[in-house]
Amino acid sequence: MNQLVATWESAVIATHHFLSPQEIATIKQYVPQAFRGVQHLIVALEGDRIRALMGINETKLEMLFVAASERGKEIGSQLLRYGISRYQIDELAVNEQNPSARGFYEHMGFKVVSRSPIDDQGNPYPILKMCRS
Repeated sequence: MNQLVATWESAVIATHHFLSPQEIATIKQYVPQAFRGVQHLIVALEGDRIRALMGINETKLEMLFVAASERGKEIGSQLLRYGISRYQIDELAVNEQNPSARGFYEHMGFKVVSRSPIDDQGNPYPILKMCRS
Protein backbone atom coordinates (compact mmCIF):
# COMPACT_ATOMS: atom_id res chain seq x y z
CA MET A 1 0.00 0.00 0.00
CA ASN A 2 2.88 2.39 0.75
CA GLN A 3 4.16 2.25 -2.83
CA LEU A 4 0.66 2.86 -4.19
CA VAL A 5 0.27 5.93 -1.99
CA ALA A 6 3.76 7.16 -2.92
CA THR A 7 2.86 6.88 -6.61
CA TRP A 8 -0.38 8.78 -6.00
CA GLU A 9 1.50 11.52 -4.11
CA SER A 10 4.17 11.84 -6.81
CA ALA A 11 1.49 12.21 -9.49
CA VAL A 12 -0.55 14.72 -7.49
CA ILE A 13 2.44 16.93 -6.68
CA ALA A 14 3.34 16.95 -10.39
CA THR A 15 -0.16 17.79 -11.66
CA HIS A 16 -2.39 19.27 -8.98
CA HIS A 17 -0.71 22.66 -8.57
CA PHE A 18 -3.92 24.12 -7.15
CA LEU A 19 -3.51 22.04 -3.97
CA SER A 20 -1.30 23.22 -1.13
CA PRO A 21 1.12 20.80 0.55
CA GLN A 22 -1.22 20.78 3.57
CA GLU A 23 -4.21 19.88 1.39
CA ILE A 24 -2.25 17.06 -0.25
CA ALA A 25 -1.25 15.74 3.18
CA THR A 26 -4.88 15.81 4.32
CA ILE A 27 -6.15 14.03 1.19
CA LYS A 28 -3.31 11.49 1.44
CA GLN A 29 -4.86 10.10 4.63
CA TYR A 30 -7.89 8.92 2.62
CA VAL A 31 -6.05 7.52 -0.38
CA PRO A 32 -5.76 3.91 0.90
CA GLN A 33 -9.53 3.90 1.45
CA ALA A 34 -10.03 5.17 -2.12
CA PHE A 35 -7.86 2.35 -3.47
CA ARG A 36 -9.90 -0.20 -1.54
CA GLY A 37 -13.12 1.40 -2.81
CA VAL A 38 -12.66 0.59 -6.49
CA GLN A 39 -13.77 -2.64 -8.14
CA HIS A 40 -10.65 -2.85 -10.30
CA LEU A 41 -7.25 -1.42 -9.37
CA ILE A 42 -4.81 -1.86 -12.25
CA VAL A 43 -1.14 -1.21 -11.61
CA ALA A 44 1.54 -0.75 -14.29
CA LEU A 45 4.81 -2.17 -13.03
CA GLU A 46 8.41 -2.12 -14.15
CA GLY A 47 10.06 -4.81 -12.09
CA ASP A 48 8.70 -4.11 -8.62
CA ARG A 49 8.32 -0.35 -9.19
CA ILE A 50 4.87 1.14 -9.78
CA ARG A 51 4.84 3.36 -12.86
CA ALA A 52 1.11 4.21 -12.80
CA LEU A 53 -2.22 3.04 -11.44
CA MET A 54 -5.83 3.17 -12.50
CA GLY A 55 -9.05 2.53 -10.57
CA ILE A 56 -12.35 1.61 -12.22
CA ASN A 57 -15.91 1.11 -10.95
CA GLU A 58 -18.22 -0.46 -13.52
CA THR A 59 -17.48 1.67 -16.62
CA LYS A 60 -16.26 4.79 -14.78
CA LEU A 61 -12.61 5.71 -14.47
CA GLU A 62 -12.30 6.70 -10.81
CA MET A 63 -8.58 7.47 -10.84
CA LEU A 64 -5.55 7.47 -13.09
CA PHE A 65 -2.24 8.47 -11.58
CA VAL A 66 1.12 8.34 -13.33
CA ALA A 67 4.30 8.64 -11.25
CA ALA A 68 6.05 11.96 -11.90
CA SER A 69 9.10 10.14 -13.28
CA GLU A 70 6.90 8.34 -15.83
CA ARG A 71 4.99 11.32 -17.22
CA GLY A 72 5.25 11.71 -20.98
CA LYS A 73 6.16 8.05 -21.58
CA GLU A 74 2.70 6.97 -22.84
CA ILE A 75 1.95 4.80 -19.80
CA GLY A 76 -1.21 6.78 -18.99
CA SER A 77 -2.44 6.38 -22.56
CA GLN A 78 -1.68 2.66 -22.51
CA LEU A 79 -3.53 2.17 -19.23
CA LEU A 80 -6.56 4.14 -20.37
CA ARG A 81 -6.74 2.30 -23.70
CA TYR A 82 -6.57 -0.98 -21.76
CA GLY A 83 -9.37 0.21 -19.47
CA ILE A 84 -11.53 1.25 -22.41
CA SER A 85 -10.96 -2.08 -24.13
CA ARG A 86 -11.23 -4.38 -21.09
CA TYR A 87 -13.72 -2.51 -18.89
CA GLN A 88 -15.52 -0.28 -21.43
CA ILE A 89 -14.58 2.93 -19.60
CA ASP A 90 -16.93 5.60 -20.91
CA GLU A 91 -16.97 8.25 -18.19
CA LEU A 92 -14.70 10.01 -15.72
CA ALA A 93 -14.37 13.17 -13.67
CA VAL A 94 -11.39 15.50 -13.73
CA ASN A 95 -10.43 18.61 -11.79
CA GLU A 96 -11.09 21.68 -13.90
CA GLN A 97 -7.93 23.18 -12.38
CA ASN A 98 -5.84 20.42 -13.99
CA PRO A 99 -5.88 21.51 -17.66
CA SER A 100 -3.24 19.00 -18.74
CA ALA A 101 -5.44 16.12 -17.53
CA ARG A 102 -8.46 17.56 -19.30
CA GLY A 103 -6.41 17.88 -22.50
CA PHE A 104 -5.18 14.30 -22.12
CA TYR A 105 -8.71 12.94 -21.75
CA GLU A 106 -9.96 15.03 -24.68
CA HIS A 107 -7.10 13.63 -26.78
CA MET A 108 -8.25 10.15 -25.72
CA GLY A 109 -11.78 10.83 -27.01
CA PHE A 110 -13.62 12.18 -23.95
CA LYS A 111 -15.74 15.33 -23.96
CA VAL A 112 -16.97 17.51 -21.10
CA VAL A 113 -20.68 16.92 -20.48
CA SER A 114 -21.18 18.77 -17.19
CA ARG A 115 -19.45 20.83 -14.51
CA SER A 116 -19.81 20.93 -10.74
CA PRO A 117 -18.39 23.89 -8.78
CA ILE A 118 -17.37 21.54 -5.94
CA ASP A 119 -15.73 18.13 -5.69
CA ASP A 120 -17.27 15.00 -4.16
CA GLN A 121 -16.12 16.07 -0.69
CA GLY A 122 -17.75 19.50 -1.00
CA ASN A 123 -14.48 21.36 -1.50
CA PRO A 124 -14.29 24.34 -3.91
CA TYR A 125 -12.45 22.39 -6.66
CA PRO A 126 -14.59 22.42 -9.80
CA ILE A 127 -15.09 18.99 -11.36
CA LEU A 128 -15.73 18.28 -15.01
CA LYS A 129 -17.65 15.15 -15.91
CA MET A 130 -16.41 13.73 -19.19
CA CYS A 131 -17.84 10.97 -21.39
CA ARG A 132 -16.45 9.13 -24.35
CA SER A 133 -18.01 10.16 -27.63
